[in-house]
Amino acid sequence: QVQLVESGGGLVQPGGSLRLSCAASGSVFGINVMGWYRQAPGKQRDLVATITNGGTTNYADSVKGRFTVSRDNAKNTVNLQMNSLKPDDTAVYYCNAYSPLAFRAYWGQGTQVTVSS
Repeated sequence: QVQLVESGGGLVQPGGSLRLSCAASGSVFGINVMGWYRQAPGKQRDLVATITNGGTTNYADSVKGRFTVSRDNAKNTVNLQMNSLKPDDTAVYYCNAYSPLAFRAYWGQGTQVTVSS
């Protein structure tokens, strides 16, 4: 089993920045991809950004150029630096980790990000 704990959400004004962090614990040796998804009220959960243990990144078009995902393999953490935030970025952000050895994905409990003036 893998446990994921997110931190760093909150309320920010449009144009502001936030940094989300996620720490993984447990059977982390099998994890390949880590990343972030988000779910706005009444909408499906969508990919925001992912990063492999080799450093390959993938971003949703809506966040390219504004968000940066990073990873510390030694500490089993993944971060999401969010700049130039917009009201449309308001959502619950979930940390995700995928283990091909376990044939499953793991999810954090979610952290609320609200962008509003």
